[in-house]
Amino acid sequence: MTPIVLSRYVFSSNVTLEACIGDLTEERSDLIVNAANGRLRHGGGVAGAIIAKGGKEIQTESTDYVREHGTIPVGSVVVTGSGNLPTKGIIHAVGPVWTDGTQNEDTFLAAAVLNTLKKADDLGAKSLSLPAISSGIFAYPVTRCATVIVGSIVSYFKQHPESTIRRIRIVDIEEETAELFAKVLMALDN
Repeated sequence: MTPIVLSRYVFSSNVTLEACIGDLTEERSDLIVNAANGRLRHGGGVAGAIIAKGGKEIQTESTDYVREHGTIPVGSVVVTGSGNLPTKGIIHAVGPVWTDGTQNEDTFLAAAVLNTLKKADDLGAKSLSLPAISSGIFAYPVTRCATVIVGSIVSYFKQHPESTIRRIRIVDIEEETAELFAKVLMALDN
């Protein structure tokens, strides 16, 4: 599935941020992001799709990491290989489970995004594709998720104009979700 770019925003530092309808597992960015749980058990949603296409070695590497280091805290990230996927690696970002909005969910989601961007920079990535972290089985309201994720990306690039990252894609296979992210991106021009 060739990604369909719904909206594009270019920062003053020439970093491009895009909202796309597409299959994250087919992205050819330097790194892709997995919406992970703290045990790195990649069973459903985008995580399940990554294992289905990327191969079981991604799950094996994740399981080994948790066995050695313990559960990954919400807001944190871990990097693994990409198996059979057309990318150099996977950043597994642990987003929050939505409860009622009073459990610091926005703060934890922002931390997951900021830590993802920092890790991508540390690895020298020029391109990154990520899903709507926490919006699937973690039940984060998609509109709020889009606002927090895009806001976190904007904040990061204001603070890190020297970033190696030149392109970020927010990719979702669901048209409705991608359109909500596109709407938030379009509002950046105002």
